[in-house]
Amino acid sequence: MNNIGALALMLPITMRDARKAKRAASHLLMPLSFASLLGGLVTLIGTPPNIVIAIFRADNSGEPFGMFDFTPVGLVVAIAGIVFIIAIGWRLLPQRDYSQSGEPDEQFQIASYMTEIRITAESALVGTTVGALESMCENEISVMAIIRGDRRRLAPSTIETLYAGDILLLEGDSEALQPLFENPGLVEAGAEVTDPEWLKSPDVRVIEAVVMPNSMVEGLSMRGIKMHRHYGVNLLAVARQGRASRARLKYITFKTGDVLLLQGESAALEQVCKNLGCLAIKNRGFEITARRGSLLTPTVFAAGILAAAMSWLPVQIAFVTVVGVLMLFRVISLREVYRSIEWPVIVLLGFLLPVGEALQSTGATALIANGIISIAHDIPLWSLLALLMITSMVLSDLVHNTPTAVLMAPIAFSLADGMHLPADPFLMAVAIGAASPYLTPIGHQSNTLVMGPGGYNFGDYWRMGLPLDIVIIAVGVPMIMWVWM
Repeated sequence: MNNIGALALMLPITMRDARKAKRAASHLLMPLSFASLLGGLVTLIGTPPNIVIAIFRADNSGEPFGMFDFTPVGLVVAIAGIVFIIAIGWRLLPQRDYSQSGEPDEQFQIASYMTEIRITAESALVGTTVGALESMCENEISVMAIIRGDRRRLAPSTIETLYAGDILLLEGDSEALQPLFENPGLVEAGAEVTDPEWLKSPDVRVIEAVVMPNSMVEGLSMRGIKMHRHYGVNLLAVARQGRASRARLKYITFKTGDVLLLQGESAALEQVCKNLGCLAIKNRGFEITARRGSLLTPTVFAAGILAAAMSWLPVQIAFVTVVGVLMLFRVISLREVYRSIEWPVIVLLGFLLPVGEALQSTGATALIANGIISIAHDIPLWSLLALLMITSMVLSDLVHNTPTAVLMAPIAFSLADGMHLPADPFLMAVAIGAASPYLTPIGHQSNTLVMGPGGYNFGDYWRMGLPLDIVIIAVGVPMIMWVWM
């Protein structure tokens, strides 16, 4: 399982434990993210840089790294990193004061912004639709429920017709609701306070979802995505850095790491998360049901891992075959496969791969390597390995770990060739460094995933990430020299 998948499974459990212990989530979520990344160092398929390095070695030396060639170094580095996180790392994170705004679990106070109205018989809204009412309020309110006699309609669609006597439960601040009360004959205000739990049913749920990197909603506002009209899902609130934003929704531009509070039918919520590139992290009554192929999927993946481990198939072929088999048995669709691909990374790789080949074919990598050798010919080998690792770490924090490996592998290979040394130690240094994006939330999806729920600022990551990088270098470089020299 990849880093983001493991983290997505563990995150709700960790958040629940944090609430039980009454501790700030910031002491648990970032360590969880970093630990998931450290675990990826152990095997060939644990992280994409390992696969890139293995393929590069095959292209230039005739034989790729095997499934467990990364284990001797990666396992020791992972253990050292996790021990550091448990013993010291979490103490370096800033304390968050939730005395005024509540703990992270309470960042959305829905009940405080719910208003109950009744449509009068003389109201101009009679015979119109939910969509028309929302448009009147500039799409900054959500109709969470309609009560019509003894019937309760949760998360109604925009085409739902309004009738005289309907009681509507609206979510939104007072300024957004003002157009409804400017005309005294339009609606009547209610006085009851409704429990948010009353807004759930077996079919309708309220969930929290994180805006992931390269999500379709990045840079857009609620108006821009028209979520209710297109998907039948209400956007109730937005939280950033662990605090709910009470600014008017039309002024909020979604950013990576934002947490969205969504209400809708289970199928619609699942669809909107897939389509918009968001990941559900907390299920307020949202039950995850077993999908078709729940037994077939792990069996096929186990076969793919076995084929790669035994060198029956190259790792890239093995896992493409796994995806093909799952599509053949209709466990996943072609649309799901297409949407799961990180196209910005693919485009970046498509640009960097020929750049890397051009650097090699034109002798530019050899020129860079010779320049490094001429400057550092008197320094020990471990210093060069540390330099490669540090450079790879910095690039992975700013770009992405996979393109970092693509760019740094040719330089490492040319450096080893220029010094008449085996290339494996240098490639391993790049692999460890590229898989260590701990200084920023944009270096890896796992870091982005915990940013909103943990209430982290951009600068919080280096507090624990920088000393963790130092630990990785201090342990990784000697291990590489011992195992691969």
